[in-house]
Amino acid sequence: MMIARRIFFCLFFLSLSGGRPAGAVTQDISAFPELTSQDRVLVLAPHPDDEAIAVSGVIQRCLQNDIPIKIVYFTNGDNNELSFIVYEKRLVFRKNAFVYMGEVRRKEAIRSMAYLGLKKEDLVFLGYPDFGTMEIFMRYWDPKRPFRSMLTRVTSVPYHDSFSFGAPYAGQSIVNDLKAVIGDFKPTRIFVSHPADTNRDHRALYVFLRVALWDLEGKIPLPALHPYLVHVVRWPWPRGFRPYLYEVPPKSFKDSGIRWLDLELTEEEIWIKRMAISLYKSQLAYAPSYLYSFARQNELFNDFPPLELPASGPDLLWKDVHIFSEMDPAAEGLEEISALSYALSADHLFVRLTLKRRFNKNFGVFLYLFGYRGGEDFAQMPKIRISVGMRGIHVWDRFKRLRNRDVAMSYEGRCLIVKVPLALLGHPDRVLASVKTSSKDLPFDNTAWRLIFLKPRE
Repeated sequence: MMIARRIFFCLFFLSLSGGRPAGAVTQDISAFPELTSQDRVLVLAPHPDDEAIAVSGVIQRCLQNDIPIKIVYFTNGDNNELSFIVYEKRLVFRKNAFVYMGEVRRKEAIRSMAYLGLKKEDLVFLGYPDFGTMEIFMRYWDPKRPFRSMLTRVTSVPYHDSFSFGAPYAGQSIVNDLKAVIGDFKPTRIFVSHPADTNRDHRALYVFLRVALWDLEGKIPLPALHPYLVHVVRWPWPRGFRPYLYEVPPKSFKDSGIRWLDLELTEEEIWIKRMAISLYKSQLAYAPSYLYSFARQNELFNDFPPLELPASGPDLLWKDVHIFSEMDPAAEGLEEISALSYALSADHLFVRLTLKRRFNKNFGVFLYLFGYRGGEDFAQMPKIRISVGMRGIHVWDRFKRLRNRDVAMSYEGRCLIVKVPLALLGHPDRVLASVKTSSKDLPFDNTAWRLIFLKPRE
């Protein structure tokens, strides 16, 4: 009776609001293509609970139509210290306590997905370090020099029931696991966290997946990719369980080039989604209004279009990319980067940033440029980080400081242009790129990871 009453009020408020907010959806949105019996769906979740809040509707549609589906958990979420304190009602310092928290979240995932109708064998736990996977992607590719997790203080997968128990915390371990799961399951569609998500593990899972899929090119039919958003400042808004509202693309994504795909949910699917979220008690203990915000009329998916850079002559052909800020919208206007562009010549990749101020002792820029070349082992390819500030340019390849005489910078008005030799990047045919400002006195910008395909002149 209580549920029926709640559904009545939701439908009442939906009729008052007219459904999808008029004028609020100004971005390119299309209906999500119907899932068919030919589909095989793989969901990649950075942490236990991301699959429930982002794709419970997709999971239900698959189960309703007997479509094979598998969920893969990147981490066990064992580094969420705040949720642990609230959930356990005590401070903890022992590393085993955080491994225990990872076990708690794994069990919650099993219960939540069982409520939706999935079996335990449909779930795969990789067990990589919560809040450490992006650091692994940037630096830790040698299994002999693995990453050490900050709270669990371990260097390999500690969970006995994980896909690769004991695997070192190294990039190659993660890529191998993803390729093994994808190669065995052969999905037609993969749902994964978005490259513009503000959570580092969410971004990391996306770029690791890209590398795994590139390695699998020519070996299996490549699946369609459907990235989903979770962590965006003040989104969804307003907070709380509001089943009569739609998820609307964040304002910051306007003009991003993303053509959103929209899966509309039935009233029953919304309430089932809410129940699946409610089974993550350790996370609801400190953020209930946030998690329930995702149980709404729809789910949104899609990625940026790849950036294709043709090699140009002396007159560079610049391609612009959309800028995102990780700051609160109330701080709009404080962003440090107002425009970002890339260009390609026969031998160099160029990055152009339009800055709102010159460098000082508190302000600089980091460029992340990770090249990929077909037929080469990505673990052996350079992992280049470039810092630009008052003291000039500094270049690293993982832990190694490089001589930077081949990387040059120049100014054109407010535009900083950085010239990077393709040889430094390993002569790639594609690049994963991101830019971050380093600022001590203002919020920082951290641009989404973008795929850049390099098109040499014939």
